Amino acid sequence: MTTSATTSTWVRTYAPAPAAPVRLVCLPHAGGSASFWLPVARALSPQVDVVAIQYPGRQDRRHEPMVDNLPELAERIHEVLGELDDRPTAILGHSMGATVGFELARLMEADRPAAHVFVSGRRAPSAARAETVHQRDDDGLLAEVRSLAGTDSRLLQDEEVMRMALPAVRNDYKAAETYRWTPGEPLSCPVTALIGDADPKAHLPEVEAWATHTTGPFAMEVMSGGHFFLLDHSARVLDVIRTALAKV
Repeated sequence: MTTSATTSTWVRTYAPAPAAPVRLVCLPHAGGSASFWLPVARALSPQVDVVAIQYPGRQDRRHEPMVDNLPELAERIHEVLGELDDRPTAILGHSMGATVGFELARLMEADRPAAHVFVSGRRAPSAARAETVHQRDDDGLLAEVRSLAGTDSRLLQDEEVMRMALPAVRNDYKAAETYRWTPGEPLSCPVTALIGDADPKAHLPEVEAWATHTTGPFAMEVMSGGHFFLLDHSARVLDVIRTALAKV
């Protein structure tokens, strides 16, 4: 697979699987980076070619302007993925990444629909909430991040590192909290929703509403835990993904 410099900027391939019959595009949560998906890439290779998206404004892209509009972010990712159309493509997004994945899948419907969409820790696009976490001061924003327990505990204790990450966190929270679903044609692909039963960011009825956003099969997997339940249930999450993608 030959990619341009632009694609290489956006796409991270931690465990290349050039012979895999399906590709899985992984989208990080608010404030997250592509490396969050490293364990998934290693676990699914060589059966699945996992690529993780690196949003602008973090890690090696920290000096680039961030995007605080989810549909725009999806459009830019869609453009990049145009170079990676050599096999069926599925999408996996956690939290904000799930909404980005939904908007990305909507764009893909016009040319090559997604093979499967996995949405983790996120309510359906039509289940809007009035949230203003991005408007809090730095201490308030840090408190929110710590309450969700999605960052390595050692990093959570490092005040300097956490404050360095705040611009990306604030940007992404703004993007997620100001997102409003624009009604349109539902997806045609299968959608699987993954949820923690104690997730304050995605309650069961809000997640069940994902079923209305596709004409394809819908499934929901409920696991114990909060917003980052998938870290405690990685084996089960991986099994769900493997089983679904084996049918592509």
